Amino acid sequence: MSSTLNLSLTDELRAFIDAHCGDGTLYSTPSEFVRDLLRQRKIQLDAESARDGILAGYRDAADGRVVEFRGDLQSLLNKAAR
Repeated sequence: MSSTLNLSLTDELRAFIDAHCGDGTLYSTPSEFVRDLLRQRKIQLDAESARDGILAGYRDAADGRVVEFRGDLQSLLNKAAR
């Protein structure tokens, strides 16, 4: 399913997009360029969130806030992957 979003851009931003689209560039259209930027930003935010969670876990462990895990880690990982 696709959706349309209309944007108002400054002349400077439009020129930037135009410079990265078309012949001799990675992107055929401005839409491809903007979609790729949005995907990259989403990946960056997801990575930051994961990093923050990992750091919080390390802080908990360093401060002695741990609970012994007695479950099946492989099953837990398999469920998370689905």
